[in-house]
Amino acid sequence: MVSHFFSRKNTLRPARIHGYIHKAKELVFNGCSVFVSEIAMGMIAMLFNRQIMNYFGSDALAVFGVIVQISGLVQCFTYAVGQAAQPIISENYSVHKWERIKGTRKYSLWTVAAFGVLWTAAVLLFPNAFVKIFMSPTDSVLQIAPGIMRIYGLAYLLLPLNIFATYYFQSVMQPKTALIISMARGMVLCGVLVFVLPALFGAKLLWWVMPVTEFAVAIYTILCMVKSNRSLASQ
Repeated sequence: MVSHFFSRKNTLRPARIHGYIHKAKELVFNGCSVFVSEIAMGMIAMLFNRQIMNYFGSDALAVFGVIVQISGLVQCFTYAVGQAAQPIISENYSVHKWERIKGTRKYSLWTVAAFGVLWTAAVLLFPNAFVKIFMSPTDSVLQIAPGIMRIYGLAYLLLPLNIFATYYFQSVMQPKTALIISMARGMVLCGVLVFVLPALFGAKLLWWVMPVTEFAVAIYTILCMVKSNRSLASQ
């Protein structure tokens, strides 16, 4: 394929770039939210690993290993929606096609909502089935897994919405909003709650950290979505 650039059909030529530094800063800042989303799962896993060993032990840590794998799958489903919608939304945003943006957003929100319901229902209904997929569990692991996974799995109901929101707000040039959502669910709010909840209300509250985090972030996400919708409607 590289040979194309040396053929007569090639129409690309070197050109002087103006305002490169400004554009580079703008692109980097606008892409920070997805970068944070990508590394957030690793940060969350590290914090949870330490707290789980402090409060529960190796069996609970084994269950959390399964949860991490499921969380990765749920996020990948959402990345697919965000990455498919982002070029459509951003292209139409650049040419002020507001109806197309709202249409794409509507289909995307319905899709991530369906993913959230399906994954949450699957974890609530078949927790030990997931455990057996990813490991050869002991009886003690199978005994504690349903209680842990059914609490943590509630986070999957709103996780797709919050991740998609980062792609959406990037596409309509609202990088600050996208970054706040990524930082809150990935490092800030989760990072605080993972220490505060079990310390103040007991060890079992550790498993509620992500559901509470996703719920709080979802409230902010929905408010920003409504505000964005009003802005598009006015235009």
